[in-house]
Amino acid sequence: MKDLASQLAQVKTVAIAGHVKPDGDCVGSCLATNNYITTWFPEIQADVYLEPIPNIFKFLKNSEKIHHTFDNNQVYDLCIVLDCGDTGRLGKAVRYFETAKKTICIDHHVSNVSFADENYIFPEASSTSELVFELLEQERITKEIAECIYLGMVHDTGVFQYSCTSAKTMNAAGVLMEKGINFSKIVDDTFYTKTFNQNKILGQALLNSRLLSDGKVIATTVSHEEMEQFQVMPKHLEGIVSQLRVTKGVEAAIFLYENEDHTWKISMRSNGKVDVSVIAMKYGGGGHVRAAGANVDGSPWEVIENICQEMERQLV
Repeated sequence: MKDLASQLAQVKTVAIAGHVKPDGDCVGSCLATNNYITTWFPEIQADVYLEPIPNIFKFLKNSEKIHHTFDNNQVYDLCIVLDCGDTGRLGKAVRYFETAKKTICIDHHVSNVSFADENYIFPEASSTSELVFELLEQERITKEIAECIYLGMVHDTGVFQYSCTSAKTMNAAGVLMEKGINFSKIVDDTFYTKTFNQNKILGQALLNSRLLSDGKVIATTVSHEEMEQFQVMPKHLEGIVSQLRVTKGVEAAIFLYENEDHTWKISMRSNGKVDVSVIAMKYGGGGHVRAAGANVDGSPWEVIENICQEMERQLV
């Protein structure tokens, strides 16, 4: 696949979907794709299916048109899946992938198994949003499309500081900035700004943290009870594991928070010596070498102990 436009020939209906619990890259890449199609191919019906997105992303064009309910009888000519490594992460939107006449996957997760008819998978890319940028004609990237792509790149690169950031990433960011976007406001409003309660739950997570594996690993947990106490939801926990990762002397960070069904969501970050994607896949999850996650049952600190053993084997 060389571009997105050629994939839209003879297409009348398109479903666009990303992974469950959508983050900035997922939302940005999905809405960028949708806005490209609705702007330049108005004869095509394009529908985005995602779980509810954080309020901070709702300034993006057409975010209010995202579908959160699903019609079992709807069948699409094309289903485009973005930022999703396997069908298990699509949630209820998987029905549109399974019934579509043709499927496309655009993704940068190293764990992606190339499960669509057409696959544009580059694990070395900073973000799925950067891959969407590559697939669009630059002259057709409007300001509104650029905002979506830039937001996705910002969130998956930690504002261009993670090792996945390349010269290609920065060149793409420069092109997007020239489209007239308010790039500093996007960064401040969607990445750095936190509510008072978010700051308090971060403080609680840091108080709960422990240094393990001779100081090479840091880990913490946040229970459902603590989330209720500070009146936060899972989407408000973004950034906690990244804060752990920058602790002096550690090679990897582990963060577990409790889901409503009392399972635990694992988030892991690495400073380079530990491949956390390998560990995540052992728990049925996936991700990248330096950032990965999964969902598990069991005692959180027992899970952390097991993960530490896996990390120690890699560090040796």
